[in-house]
Amino acid sequence: MIGAGLVGRACAWQLVQRGHQVLLLDPLLLASDRRCDPPPDTGSWAALGVLMAQMFHRSSGRAWRLRQRSLELWGQWRQQLAERGQPLPWRPGLLLLASSPDELERQQRLVTERQAMGLPLELWSREQLADLAPAVPAAALGGLFSPQDGQLDPAPVLEALLRDGLERGLQTCCDAAARLERSPAGWTVQTRGGQTLQAEAVVLCAGVASAALLEPLGHPRALEPVLGQALELALPPTSRWNTPWPGAVVWQGLNLVPRPPNRLWLGATLEPGDHPDPTALAALRTLGGSAPTWLQQAEVLRQWQGHRPHPIGRPAPLLEHLEPGLLLASGHYRNGVLLAPATAEWVANQLEGPAGAPLTKP
Repeated sequence: MIGAGLVGRACAWQLVQRGHQVLLLDPLLLASDRRCDPPPDTGSWAALGVLMAQMFHRSSGRAWRLRQRSLELWGQWRQQLAERGQPLPWRPGLLLLASSPDELERQQRLVTERQAMGLPLELWSREQLADLAPAVPAAALGGLFSPQDGQLDPAPVLEALLRDGLERGLQTCCDAAARLERSPAGWTVQTRGGQTLQAEAVVLCAGVASAALLEPLGHPRALEPVLGQALELALPPTSRWNTPWPGAVVWQGLNLVPRPPNRLWLGATLEPGDHPDPTALAALRTLGGSAPTWLQQAEVLRQWQGHRPHPIGRPAPLLEHLEPGLLLASGHYRNGVLLAPATAEWVANQLEGPAGAPLTKP
């Protein structure tokens, strides 16, 4: 398993659960204590963990199916990990604000459609929004509320998957893959540190770095980094969570995650490339000019950023069984946290073959 972001750890954890021997390879995995010490721009550690599945704008196709399956699996995984002493901070509820009449009309159609499918989406009026304290943007015309979508804190999830995996036999290697080579027994992985590793199968979950490993094998897959930025804010004393929000709030693609008793996460995936744009950060800080007074007065406690791998010319994510024993599970763009469980299930099913048995005998 190449890449120890959230998707890579989820895939490794799922395979270990199914009885496979797994080596998780990533230069950020410290051999001394088997923990990860991430740089500030590592994508999974910089995510906010907002899970938008049931209020997704489509009702069919691969993206819809992956989101629904992942939301279901996250419920199962949270229960399993909690029973093993690894509880995950889960905040149910997601409120998507409408900023235009057209958006409000789309939300109304979506509620009708989802309720016909038995999914509990609700329309919120301006009056309901006005009761929230602190206030949401005054320009909001209404909102779409999903009680079963929500938010997971990525850092505890990353730690729990690795810790529980290690307890069940997961192996780790603090090195980076430099080259993949086909071999009679499967695959050889040459590392930058000079190691030669043999594997029956290789799963690539290395984000943008996956492309360089696949190119020499004749599998070009273009991926570009897209930068997300986030802030942690301390609310002014007069604007604590007096009437708590029903969950995370989304305004024009910007995510606001309550952190009671007096903090807020604010973030979005905004910019192609590697370098943050101060103008984009300023627009995030002010919600594009729609920030309520309390948000303008909030104190910035910390700032962080991270890259999301975005496929070029192909829909996200890239889930491909490229050749026997070589799988690509990357390019999740903004939805790595959400889609990690469904991705892990897909990887395990692909490796085990149609009959649910390993591709080759141990």
